[in-house]
This record gives sequence, structure tokens and C-alpha cells, in this order.
Amino acid sequence: MKIDGQPALVTGGGSGLGAAVARALAAQGARVAVLDVNLDGAQAVAKEIGGLAQRCDITDTAQIESALDAAAAAHGPARIVMNIAGIGTAKRVVGRDGQATSLDEFERTIRVNLVGTYNMLRLSAARIAKLDPVDGERGVMVMTASVAAFDGQVGQQAYSASKGGIVSMTLPLARDLAQHLIRVNTIAPGIFLTPLLAALPQESQDSLSASIPHPKRLGDPAEFAALALQLVTNAYLNGETIRIDGALRMPPR
Repeated sequence: MKIDGQPALVTGGGSGLGAAVARALAAQGARVAVLDVNLDGAQAVAKEIGGLAQRCDITDTAQIESALDAAAAAHGPARIVMNIAGIGTAKRVVGRDGQATSLDEFERTIRVNLVGTYNMLRLSAARIAKLDPVDGERGVMVMTASVAAFDGQVGQQAYSASKGGIVSMTLPLARDLAQHLIRVNTIAPGIFLTPLLAALPQESQDSLSASIPHPKRLGDPAEFAALALQLVTNAYLNGETIRIDGALRMPPR
């Protein structure tokens, strides 16, 4: 699908990988709605790229519907949906006090990363399915997993499970939505230089970089965004999960 002129949605677009994707889409001529629970971040990115900012909690169906309505009113119905929003957690099953970890954090991580991603996808897909095809397809949807889906580290049970769920549902979603001419793909990023990692001491950044075979550095969010755009423009990419990690395979710790 050609990007120029197409309405697009980016969840988690107020910072990090989501902001990079929003900028890249806008640079290619897309009309971008930036969705984020952090409205200030969404507004900053939207102002920069000439887009629309909407506060949106992807676990809240009413907020998604409201954001979709606002984006459609401003730009037209979205055909490109980038699901980047998510949270990260790390906690051992048995704590240092010998007690079982709380179930609350596990459930919250699954709800935001997996259920929230599906929630946005199902609601936006229903709208895309009603649109007329353009160049043989109605829409393109991209989800965000993680290398932790394949080689999660100690303490990443919840995060790995949530991202593994995204990987597992990629192919069945692509098969399900094929009848509506909607493609679905997933990106599984490694360690990227997001604002969170940029705040770490240089020594810590260097240690993380040393674990990556080649190139020995943290990923640039612009590289993630470039792959996201390729998943939109290459019409034969469907039902795939693609790692982008410099050949990183995460050690146990």
C-alpha cells in the first residue's frame, strides 16, 4: 500500500519507537493520528509532524472508539494501524522474601500488551473492512512483539508471555483478515535506544551494546520505523513476525 495521503494511527506514538514510526509515516505523506496514554507526549509529536493527538488507553474500548472517531473526522478512516503501545516488567516468580510474586502485575502486563493490542486491532479492523479497496487491499496492521517472546530473561515471564501471545496470533489474524484484504504483520525488536534507555549511564548503555553481535550498538528507533514502513509498502508481506535485533539472542540474565 502506498503511504502518501493515507490516514494512519500509531498507538504509543508519544515517545520512543511509536514516535519514530509516527515521524516516518508523516515524512512519507501519511496523515497521522498519534495515540498515547500520555497526552502531553502525543501532542508534542503531533505538533512536530502536523498530526492529530488523542489520549488513548488501548485497554479501554470506549477510549479507542473515541480516538478512532476523532482520527476519522480529521483525516478520514485509517487504513494503516501501527500498534506500538506497551509496557515492560520484570519480576521473579519467588521474591527474596520467599513469597510468591503478586498476580496483579502479570495480569496487567498481559492486559496492556496482549489484550490491548488485540482490542485496538479488532476495533480498527472492523472499520477498515467497510472501506473500498485501494491497490488491491483495504488496510495494513502492524503489531509490536519483542525478542523476549523467543528468549525471555529471568523475571520476564509476564512480558515474554504477552509478547509471545502477539507472535502467536499474527498468522491466524492475517488468515482471518485476508477475506477483508487486510494484512497483519509483527515486528520483534531487540534493544533500542529509546528515551528510557538513553537515561541510563553510558556504562550501562555500553554493556548492553556489547551483547549485540553486529552492529555493536543499540538499535536506532528510525531503523524500527523503516521496517514498519516496509511492512506497509510491500504487499506480499503478510502473517510474518520479523526480528530486528542485530543478531542478538538474549542470555538468561
